[in-house]
Amino acid sequence: MTETVESIKATLKEYVLNEFLPGEDPEDLEDDTPLITGGIMDSISTIKFSLFVEEKYGVELQAHELSADYIDTLTAMATIIQSKLGE
Repeated sequence: MTETVESIKATLKEYVLNEFLPGEDPEDLEDDTPLITGGIMDSISTIKFSLFVEEKYGVELQAHELSADYIDTLTAMATIIQSKLGE
């Protein structure tokens, strides 16, 4: 079964809230909230995120994909993961 972008976003939102925004209101983290350019995730966070994605979805993000150009929002993250699941 292929995961939908929406289901991936829900999983990623839960992960980001638990790991990087503990205690924050889940309603404040929207699909288009900037995570890297907004200062929520830094270089260490992106590595942790990459490891989570690899473990959870079995896909590997390349080094250049760990930038704001590729994973700055939940929507962008989910889209790239879904595209790799389809490969």
